[in-house]
Amino acid sequence: MPQSATAPGPPGIVTIVDHPLVRHKLSLMRAQDTSTSKFRQLMREISLLLGYEATRDLALEETAVETPLERTRAPVLAGKKLCLVSILRAGNGILDGMLDLVPAARVGHIGIYREPRTLQAIEYYLKLPDDLPERDVILLDPMLATANSAIAAISRLVEARARSIKFVCLVAAPEGVEKLHRIFPGVPIITAAVDRCLNEHGYILPGLGDAGDRLFGTK
Repeated sequence: MPQSATAPGPPGIVTIVDHPLVRHKLSLMRAQDTSTSKFRQLMREISLLLGYEATRDLALEETAVETPLERTRAPVLAGKKLCLVSILRAGNGILDGMLDLVPAARVGHIGIYREPRTLQAIEYYLKLPDDLPERDVILLDPMLATANSAIAAISRLVEARARSIKFVCLVAAPEGVEKLHRIFPGVPIITAAVDRCLNEHGYILPGLGDAGDRLFGTK
């Protein structure tokens, strides 16, 4: 497994997006009586706010623009833009909101499930754009628990030579943050909350349950 990612910047960066709207919506998502449709809507709304933070440092360049009054120069995104990569299946809940924010982004998918007994990540699907070396990747998964799935996905992105990598999640466990940054110290984490701990089954406490089941109404 590769021991470092291509993401620039100081190691071990964790950004907690503590905007009041994010905190309020996440609290609603935590409640066990929140319906599937409401949970899905809230995830999409929070994803927009997390995406705003995750894209804060995108490069800009100036271009000529004709306003109704005069010709001027104004900033636009420079060069190749983003690639959003969803860890299936729950990552698609964040993907929808992020695409509302950056509809021109390319999209990749990495199918990974967690083996219930060992909690190890098992890959079953991989589809990424060919030009990742020219793109900044934002990897999406609602939960950073054991970090096994995130590390497996980041390993694939490093193999594909992604220009940079960030990881966006709704909720993280301290154990997952520590493990991810021990293996990939250069990958920033953007999250709405870092919760207390993992339980013996690898679930985040207090958490919000299984994000995929709650998103899609399955058990």
